Amino acid sequence: MRPIASSPRKKTIRVAALVASAAMVVIGVQTGQASAQPEREAGASALPLTATERATAIKAAQADASAQAESLGLGAKEKLLVRDVIKDADGTVHTRYERTYAGLPVLGGDLVVHEKTSGARSVNKATGARIAVKSTDAAVAPSAASGTALKAAPEATTGEKAKSPRKVVWAAASTPVLAWETVVTGTQADGTPSELHVVTDATTGAKLSQWEGVETGTGTSKYSGTVTLGTTKSGSTYSLTDGARGNHKTYDLNQGSSGTGTLFTDADDVWGGGRQTAGVDAHYGAAETWDFYKEFLGRNGIRNDGVGSYSRVHYGNNYVNAFWQDSCFCMTYGDGSGNANALTSLDVAGHEMSHGVTAATANLNYSGESGGLNEATSDIFATAVEFYSGNSADVGDYLIGEKININGNGTPLRYQDKPSKDGASKDYWSSTLGNIDVHYSSGPANHFFYLLSEGSG
Repeated sequence: MRPIASSPRKKTIRVAALVASAAMVVIGVQTGQASAQPEREAGASALPLTATERATAIKAAQADASAQAESLGLGAKEKLLVRDVIKDADGTVHTRYERTYAGLPVLGGDLVVHEKTSGARSVNKATGARIAVKSTDAAVAPSAASGTALKAAPEATTGEKAKSPRKVVWAAASTPVLAWETVVTGTQADGTPSELHVVTDATTGAKLSQWEGVETGTGTSKYSGTVTLGTTKSGSTYSLTDGARGNHKTYDLNQGSSGTGTLFTDADDVWGGGRQTAGVDAHYGAAETWDFYKEFLGRNGIRNDGVGSYSRVHYGNNYVNAFWQDSCFCMTYGDGSGNANALTSLDVAGHEMSHGVTAATANLNYSGESGGLNEATSDIFATAVEFYSGNSADVGDYLIGEKININGNGTPLRYQDKPSKDGASKDYWSSTLGNIDVHYSSGPANHFFYLLSEGSG
């Protein structure tokens, strides 16, 4: 187990103020390539529904769907299917619907109904066109649609396979038409799985549209701003499972200290707020570190075998540390003093993941000078990851743990420009270096890296 900070010589930590983070829920209408976003009242915010409340609200809305379709003036062959229900703090309810025509899915027929407690109602539709087609009998065979879809896959995609096309009504363009939707699976050039959706006209065979179905979520982190996350959708639920990076998963230990805890999940793939925030930071940090190693060092994961590790956050109670553990092949993060500042900043994630790389390669003993080199290697690559990321909310620097306020006074954990500024680390080698804690004997190598990077002027 290799922690980020020295436990035997841990400094006194003052309780830091708890920073509360709130998630912003955006109501939108999404179609194949068309979308519409209703205006929101100033100050309106989403009031999360519990799983039971959400299920009840969806069931009630579906029971009323026929009446709602009639009130909206939809045609006799059209039906509404409830996708989701969200309630604002002021009581306004937003119900998202998908649409069918003669039993066929209508791509681009989405709409959202907004109902205030006063009874006032407004509607946002992805299309204002009347949904109707001359016939639901296709002139183009499914096999021909599959052939067109396979040709649409980018040349860099490998292992393409076309799933059986499904008949739909394509309404994202100006005039609705009968169409085939084919999903071509494979692997993108950067290793990301591909689920390319290709829509072809069922009368002429012409390609109408295409889009990539493998999605990346967004999250509001504590330390890195709004970031892109690699997530996986199963049914109607997303999880912090990064399919493009060895299926790296991020779990909530819920203040426990063993096992994996609970995999983070979310209904709309917009992450952040509450317990999710630490998960966002850890998941993002793992992804950036993976990408850095792959792009700059040609390394495919920690062991270079394409297999992802996993992250655990909310470890223990007031645990002021983070660590890599080879036995579980995982990274673990505490929440800091007073459970106020999770140790999940970008450089800490890079530091812990790099311990795994060292374990898989040099396997430096975690004591004496080799332990100092082990720690310095993690610090060095953590800094490299921070510069590589180019994140404006966490700009690259030569400070380790500057975001997590582990000392309670805003100072970083370590300084690479002059390690002795932390009061314990050494700037230069001496014959006694191997006798001190590895987090402080890391100083000469950290200083060496800084001088190589910036010079001594």
